[in-house]
Amino acid sequence: MTEAFQHDAVLMLEDGSVFRGQAVGHKGISSGEICFNTGMTGYQEIFTDPSYFGQVMVTTHVHIGNYGTIDEDQQSEKVQIAGLICRDFNEEFSRKRADQSIQDYFDKQGIVGIEGIDTREIVRKIRDKGAMNCLISTSELDENLLAERLTETPNMEGLELASQVSTTEVYTLGNDDAAHKIAVLDLGTKRNILNCFVKRDCQVKVFPAKTSYADLAAWNPDGYFLSNGPGDPASMDYAIKTAQQLLEQDKPVFGICLGHQVIALALGMPTYKMHHGHRGINHPVKNLVTGKCEITSQNHGFCVEPEAIKAHDRVDITHINLNDDTIEGLALKDKPVFSVQYHPEAAPGPHDSRYLFDQFVDLLKSSKA
Repeated sequence: MTEAFQHDAVLMLEDGSVFRGQAVGHKGISSGEICFNTGMTGYQEIFTDPSYFGQVMVTTHVHIGNYGTIDEDQQSEKVQIAGLICRDFNEEFSRKRADQSIQDYFDKQGIVGIEGIDTREIVRKIRDKGAMNCLISTSELDENLLAERLTETPNMEGLELASQVSTTEVYTLGNDDAAHKIAVLDLGTKRNILNCFVKRDCQVKVFPAKTSYADLAAWNPDGYFLSNGPGDPASMDYAIKTAQQLLEQDKPVFGICLGHQVIALALGMPTYKMHHGHRGINHPVKNLVTGKCEITSQNHGFCVEPEAIKAHDRVDITHINLNDDTIEGLALKDKPVFSVQYHPEAAPGPHDSRYLFDQFVDLLKSSKA
């Protein structure tokens, strides 16, 4: 680190634990729910994923920033995480195409961080005690004042965040003469999801999170997509209502992550907050239809209640997580509707699951036949 940023910083967890390290990024105080990501690469894609809005990220990989940042890696317009906790924050970078260091990137975007922390200890604590709120301060070091500030941080359970990261204006990507038209309900979508549709000869029209079914249908799309995003899905009455109306139609519907959870809630299946969630690019998932295993990219702290899915007479379970048997995918028996809990677009991550975009395009084709 440059000398200007070599000053103390404090990390305080909700359980009372306090860690001291060195300040990185922007000077200030930031708080949110602490979580960890196990990916060894793709830090910029992770930081700009809207699903992480309101969360403080612990990176389990030691070196962060070593290949700099570049605009094309961004998954949204800005950094979405509330703060960063890492072992080694590397201001010097080696990638020739990178346009700035991670220090400059964080400072310009107002992101507070702390380095020099034993991230293994933090991860063990999260895995043992579960998700909790935390606070990073690089400006105020008085622990009593910080403890009081931490109590003001809202709990993720019950928190509606998707409308805060969604687009505020309708926009379109792809060619006007594309073979298929997809209406996207933006609950916090990533750029690469939209790119995966466009590359498959689709035009996507992206609508704000609180768009009504009537406004989505007015474009007369061939199908609908419910995106990923942050927060507690059970708090999103507006999206659940829209999804219920979509599921009454006969056009194809595809959901990813938060979109998957909203579809489940629209079908009367509840969600629950996980102990510490799934976040990384190495999660094994079994496709129960093909029998094949996929290595997947994941980012979620909520999940659909498995017993409710198993008991639902209209739903087939299509994917399961091989680490903990949580439900990773579902499909309706009587409608062209399916969804997955993980991220088939990756960015970052493996491409094992990108066939799901082809599967959706096939549904679009067959629905028009």
